[in-house]
Amino acid sequence: MSIVRIGIVTISDRASKGVYVDRGGPAIIEELNRILTTPWQPESRLIADEQPEIERTLAELCDACGCPLVVTTGGTGPAPRDVTPEATEAVCDKMMPGFGEAMRTASLKSVPTAILSRQTAGIRGRSLILNLPGKPTAIAECLGAVFAAIPYCIDLIGGPLLETNPAVIKAFRPKV
Repeated sequence: MSIVRIGIVTISDRASKGVYVDRGGPAIIEELNRILTTPWQPESRLIADEQPEIERTLAELCDACGCPLVVTTGGTGPAPRDVTPEATEAVCDKMMPGFGEAMRTASLKSVPTAILSRQTAGIRGRSLILNLPGKPTAIAECLGAVFAAIPYCIDLIGGPLLETNPAVIKAFRPKV
């Protein structure tokens, strides 16, 4: 079985300049290590909140690196510099709004400001791009809300088989 490369992108002006330590990217890696049983390795990037740079990074991870899944953290709020959803939409062939709806619904159980988050997801070729918020606890909560559907989505777009640890999240695949 080959090792699946998964893109992990932290989008933060301050973390990319070293003002503070990136906690979002490591939180995604920790969650994916808990969820996935398929051998995988992260293709990690730490970049500023600049739409052209976000677009280039997403395209590189999907097209050049062949990541079937690219997970971003940060840049999903309403602030003027938060442009991750716009960059994601610019590089995707199809948008998958159900992912954002499910993540916000799950987050609303914890915090009323979840309605301010603009998480989304989209398909670029054979890759699923998923935007998560920047806070580590929200990352775990949001991945938990949607990950059961991710392996089947990747199946449908021609990506590799992703298996999950059913004790953590049971991947849903329809019975054939």
